[in-house]
Amino acid sequence: MLKNQPYYSLSNHFKEFFGEKVYKVSLEGGFTCPNRDGFLAFGGCTFCSQDGSLSPGVDPLVSIPEQIRKGQNFLSHRYGAKKFVAYFQSFTNTYAPVSELKQKYELALEQPNIVGISISTRPDCVPNETLDIIADISEKHYTWLELGLQTIHDETNKFLNRWHSFADFEDAVQRAAQRNLRVCAHVILYLPGENITHMTQTIQTLAQMPIHGIKIHLLHVIKKTALAQQYIQGLITLPTQDEYVQTVCNFLEILPPSLIIHRLTGETSADEMIAPLWALQKASVIRGIQAELERRQSYQGKNFNP
Repeated sequence: MLKNQPYYSLSNHFKEFFGEKVYKVSLEGGFTCPNRDGFLAFGGCTFCSQDGSLSPGVDPLVSIPEQIRKGQNFLSHRYGAKKFVAYFQSFTNTYAPVSELKQKYELALEQPNIVGISISTRPDCVPNETLDIIADISEKHYTWLELGLQTIHDETNKFLNRWHSFADFEDAVQRAAQRNLRVCAHVILYLPGENITHMTQTIQTLAQMPIHGIKIHLLHVIKKTALAQQYIQGLITLPTQDEYVQTVCNFLEILPPSLIIHRLTGETSADEMIAPLWALQKASVIRGIQAELERRQSYQGKNFNP
């Protein structure tokens, strides 16, 4: 599966599935979150900006087709991209009536050169009727359901103002598996109050679950967030680049070799970042992970124990 690569990247998976490189076009679908609108809480996650996880350059005020057109133009000029996956990225992209979800998903899939869809959401926001819509789409189109777990530890998620549980995630994964959906789990490393033991427990647990991909983020301290205030108060400890590289390599070794690695570190704009500043050099972090795996003569799944 790895084709002489130390880990099974999403890029390699796309090449295998589509026969060529495919790029994700980030979209803002006009959704919010239950921890923003008062259903569960206000303010959103402590680490999340007012734009959610929206990629820089995406204009939430324009239509979905126009967002796709602009994203495709940028990726085509920069990378020569020809095929794209519509990625509903910011906020909770299943948090709306099913009729609205269906309309927006299908609108994105109707656009030229869109070969699939990826939907990012919370594990407590995927009722059966929503999963049924996504399952129907998956029968005709390449599809990912991305679930923001972040950690299996409920107390941490409460501290982050997320207010969903690991039991919610387990339930969502089980119901998605019953519908043969591809599931990608999001995790964040070095969350407040978590040490290596906490993080290892999260990764080991995911390694045994019926998921198909994982997206590993590094905790970023972004301006105008609750996390930024905690960082200023000295309540947040962040790793050095070498510490992060070592941790990611350790976790790659215990993940199944067939699990698709969507991401190994997060990214944000330099204008928004407070810390860690070394994370702005994403390519350097990725090279460090690859170099460390080579130094160890190691690879994804080396220490996987089913």
